[in-house]
This record gives sequence, structure tokens and C-alpha cells, in this order.
Amino acid sequence: MKIWLDGGLRDIESARVSVLDHGLTVGDGIFETVKATDGTPFALTRHLNRLTRSARGLGLPDPDHDEVRRACAAVLEANPMPLGRLRITYTGGHGPLGSDRGDQGPTLVVALGATTRRPDSTAVVTVPWTRNERGALTGLKTTSYAENVVALARAHQHGASEALFGNTVGQLCEGTGSNVFVVLDGEIHTPPLASGCLAGITRELAVEWTGARETDLPLDVLDRADEVFLTSTLRDIQAVHRVDERELAGAPGPVTAKAMRVFEERAGDDLDP
Repeated sequence: MKIWLDGGLRDIESARVSVLDHGLTVGDGIFETVKATDGTPFALTRHLNRLTRSARGLGLPDPDHDEVRRACAAVLEANPMPLGRLRITYTGGHGPLGSDRGDQGPTLVVALGATTRRPDSTAVVTVPWTRNERGALTGLKTTSYAENVVALARAHQHGASEALFGNTVGQLCEGTGSNVFVVLDGEIHTPPLASGCLAGITRELAVEWTGARETDLPLDVLDRADEVFLTSTLRDIQAVHRVDERELAGAPGPVTAKAMRVFEERAGDDLDP
């Protein structure tokens, strides 16, 4: 297995990042996960644009898109596989043990792992912890993921693949690594970015391609929604057949099933929409 680290391909067994890298010591980093099918990344331009937005939000230098594209191409060529998770990680680089940054510049890592197509439906749980819609990192895809690790572990303990958060004012927000949509009276709704959710690339495409409405939704909308589905890079659109103890019989329902078909067709027509 080959990865890209700071300018070139390395064997994964010998690739090394400093133990004083700010991404490790204080979580000072950002990342993107990109789906790659038969060596071709999906929606890479949108992912790179979000990488830059996240970098600016943290005060990191803008990543060099040409370099990141070269790195992605090299890693994909070196590691052929039918379906892959391409991970771009960009950190504050070598720094002191405190929160101040060093002056050696950022670290760039691009790696690839094999994955499989997700099931058409899944189970989710809600968790008692909240997303802070007014936090310094809100809307940024950072490597500070410990909160998600804890929530996802709870989901797995309850036989689910995802955990859903509300925000500090009791509105539905997002999952640990997904955006959430609900169907009410035949219309698709999803929380707006102001709720504190991440501006997911698949979410963005789903809104564009299905006409979903961005709506402030109370967390308990999950108790009455006709259908619920998730979006993410590796899920695409995935129906939800259980929320906590509530079963949604027949998932994917008709609206979700149509959205899944539309997404698959549009994504197949344009690999960099």
C-alpha cells in the first residue's frame, strides 16, 4: 500500500509523521473523504473547495489544489481497487506542545482504503449530546473527531450505524459523518447550515438534484417523519429503517427510493459535478 506524504509516494509501513505534528497533539487539522470508483474520484472539485474553506476557517494556508490532485492521482494509480475511500488530511504541521503553531508549514497526507457499497437502509440512534451551532469549528471538517467517535460507539452498541445530534436549541442537526433528511407529506427537508451541520458534498448535491428544502426542524421530527434518509460520501443516499426504537416499515419509502435513483443517475452522468 502506498500513501502520499509531503510531496511524494511512500510505503505505508515506512511513512512517518512527527509525533509533534499539530494534527496529533491538538487536533489542528482538516480532512476530506472522497469516494473513488475504479480509480476515479467523485466530486473532487467540490471536496477541494471545501478543504480550502475549512483551512481558512482554521487559519491554515490554502492547500495547493494542483498538488492535492497530483497526490490523489498518484495514490489511486498505485493502489488499484474497485471502490475506495480516498482520505485527504491537511494539518498545521510540526509545532509546539501547546496550541501555538510552529513555522515549518502544513502536513499533507493522502491515503486510500478499500470499502464496500453500503446497504440500502440502516438504523440510527439519537444521542444526548449536542452540536454547538455557534462554535469556532462549526461547519469545518476538522480532525477533531473524538466527539463523533464516542457517539458512533454508542450507535454500534445499539445495533445502529449512525448517531444523530440535535443542536443547543433542540433542532435536528446531523450525524457523526452524515447529513440527515426527512420526508414530511411527500416533501424532502434537511436542516440548514445555520443549524450547525457540516456542508456535506453529498448533501449539497442531494438538495440540488431532488429539490429538498432547508428547514429548521425540531429533533422530535424523527418521531413523526414519513421517511428518513442519510447522505454522505460513502453512503450516497441511504434510507433509515429504524430511529431509536421506532421502526420505519418499508424503507426505503417511495420518496427516498426516487431520490436514490436520481442521485445514482446524475452521479453516473458526471463524476465531477
